[in-house]
Amino acid sequence: MTEANEPVGIRPLTAADEAEWRGLWTAYLEFYETRVAEEVYRTTFARLLSEDEPMHARLALDGERPVGLVHYIFHRHCWRVEDACYLQDLYAVPEARGRGVGRALIEAVYAEADAAGSPRVNWMTQDFNHEARRLYDRIGTLSPFIKYDRP
Repeated sequence: MTEANEPVGIRPLTAADEAEWRGLWTAYLEFYETRVAEEVYRTTFARLLSEDEPMHARLALDGERPVGLVHYIFHRHCWRVEDACYLQDLYAVPEARGRGVGRALIEAVYAEADAAGSPRVNWMTQDFNHEARRLYDRIGTLSPFIKYDRP
């Protein structure tokens, strides 16, 4: 593992990354105590690689080894002309946390949103995710909105 003060490499997901991506995303899903079907893995990976989809992914690297991921989606927004950007999934392996991986991934999404002319980036996390929220409180603004789901 690189030192905490060394820059984190960020790059787009490629077809060759499927096994590493799958491992990272599985660990992320396990953190939230959930699972997805094999069809969801295959479909999501294909969408993340497609030039025709609004879904994208970046990997954080320790040298050449992927140690984190972010998924983000551009979408229409009724309150503005420009698309908004939803940061859907963010994950860093435990041994890479505290080394700037999460910050670098969020900043990569900010840069992609800026390049796409999308001034809004938002995301959610669960209230018990205290470690991540310490970062989010430094790099974002806490919204007063409460999320609801269809039962």
